[in-house]
Amino acid sequence: MGTLLLKGKPVSDSIRLALEPRVQSLKKIGIVPKLAAIIVGDDPASQVYVRNKARAFEKLSCESQTYRLDSKSNEENVLTLIDRLNNDPSAHGILVQLPLPNHLDSKTILHTVSPNKDVDGFHPENLGLLLEGNPNFIPCTPHGVLEILRHYDISVSGRHAVIVGRSNIVGKPMFALLAQKFEMGNATVTICHTGTKDLAAYTKQGDIIIAAAGSPNMITGDMIKEGADIIDVGINRVDDDSEKGYTLVGDVNTESVMGIANSVTPVPGGVGPMTITMLLVNTVKSAEKCVELVTGW
Repeated sequence: MGTLLLKGKPVSDSIRLALEPRVQSLKKIGIVPKLAAIIVGDDPASQVYVRNKARAFEKLSCESQTYRLDSKSNEENVLTLIDRLNNDPSAHGILVQLPLPNHLDSKTILHTVSPNKDVDGFHPENLGLLLEGNPNFIPCTPHGVLEILRHYDISVSGRHAVIVGRSNIVGKPMFALLAQKFEMGNATVTICHTGTKDLAAYTKQGDIIIAAAGSPNMITGDMIKEGADIIDVGINRVDDDSEKGYTLVGDVNTESVMGIANSVTPVPGGVGPMTITMLLVNTVKSAEKCVELVTGW
C-alpha cells in the first residue's frame, strides 16, 4: 500500500488564509492582534522559535513583541513583566517560551498568565475548560494535530487512538481532545508513557498513533498495524557527520512505516508548521474576545 505524507504547510496555509478577513475586520475598528512573547536566557532553539513566530505574525499583519530577559533574571522580574502584560489592553496573547532556566518555577510563572491571554492554553483554568468539553484556548500543537487530521479527511470518531507521551503540552490535552464528543473527537483513547510495559502491544492496536515522547525513531514499522494513521509530533536532533552536525528526526522511524501505514506526518514539515499557525488562531480569537467585551458584540 502507498503511504500518504501528511504535510503541514498546505494545512497551515489554508488556515492562515481564512484568518486574513478576521484580522482585517479587527483592523477596521482599530485593533491589531498582538502577541507578547517572553524569552528568558539564550537557548538557541527558543531564539529561533520566537523569531519564526514574530515573522508569522508580521506576515498576517499582526504584531509580535518579544521581551528578552537575562538568564539570571529572578522569578520576581518575570512575574512583574507578566503582570504588566496582563494589564496591557494592546497585548491580546502572552507566551512564555519554554524551557525556562532551572532556577525558575515554570508552573508558578505559567499560572500567572491571565487565562484570557493564555494563547498557549497551558493555564489550569483553560485546561479544565478543555477537559469539561468547553475549551477556551486549545494548546497549539494538539490543536494543529486535529487540523491536519481534518484537512486530510482522516476520521477520528469510533477509532482507537494511541498517544505515546503524557506531557502537559501535547499528550494530556491530546487525550482530552480526542476523547471528547467533538466533531474531531469521539475516539477511544489509550495513553502510553515511560511506565507502559510492552509499548508495541498498544501501538499495534492503534488506528491512529500520535507519537509525542521526544525519543528519536522509537516507533518502528513492526510496532504498528497495517493502515494506521500516524502523527509524529517529535522533533529530535541526532548528531551526524553532515555539515550542520545533526539531523532532525521524529519519534517515528518514517522509512520503516512506509508501505504499512495509511499515512504519516514527515519530520520536519509535518506538525511543526501547525504550532505557530494555531498560536495565530488563538491570538486573533483573543483579540476578538476583547472586542466582544468592550462592544457587547
